[in-house]
Amino acid sequence: MAEISKINLFLQLAQPNASGLSRWVYVSEFVGKYSGLTLGNGWSWGRASSPLRKTYKVEVKRNLSPGNSIDAIRLVGMNKADHFSQAIRPDIVREIRKRKCVMLGVNGNSENTTIEVDHKDGRKTDMRVSDPSTQRLEDFQPLCKAANDIKRQICKNCKLYDKRWDARNIAGNPYSFYEGDENYTEELGCVGCYQYDPVAYRKTCAKRLTQETLDYVMHKIYDDTNND
Repeated sequence: MAEISKINLFLQLAQPNASGLSRWVYVSEFVGKYSGLTLGNGWSWGRASSPLRKTYKVEVKRNLSPGNSIDAIRLVGMNKADHFSQAIRPDIVREIRKRKCVMLGVNGNSENTTIEVDHKDGRKTDMRVSDPSTQRLEDFQPLCKAANDIKRQICKNCKLYDKRWDARNIAGNPYSFYEGDENYTEELGCVGCYQYDPVAYRKTCAKRLTQETLDYVMHKIYDDTNND
């Protein structure tokens, strides 16, 4: 049963008013035509990213039976918060999918090598990027599924601990970040992290290494102690 139809079934039971307020709906009511609402290990149709929670504020009751399972659910108003949309404009999708993965250099047909359109900002907090009408090509990058799966977990950890991923986890990378340090800040956001933009990381590192090499050579040849 599609999640949206499950939500519609729940709304039939809950009967929220115009303000988004409903009665308590007990899980014991999930029988007959409503049996598809039975809660599994993740309550898929009521998870944080579900249309239900994007539309309504949801409250649960857990104190009626042993353990920590959900006993009843009710709606306590309309959710007016802005929600980040995963929608990406079709022309951007078409262009990105032509390209090779910026991390692994592949664009194949197998499950792990197919190209996915990755939001560079793994936290997905910029509402401009959420709106297809204001999205820019440079907001996205091509990642193969394998690389994107790994990045997704790295970004989750960063969001949890506010510590950015160190690029020197990859042998041969000369610097940890191309801008900023390990501490996530609102000012920089994801900018400076290898996962945010591997291409910018490589370009910046090349320039930095070149300048450091030039500075070293100039110091060795024209040291201030060797005055003419």
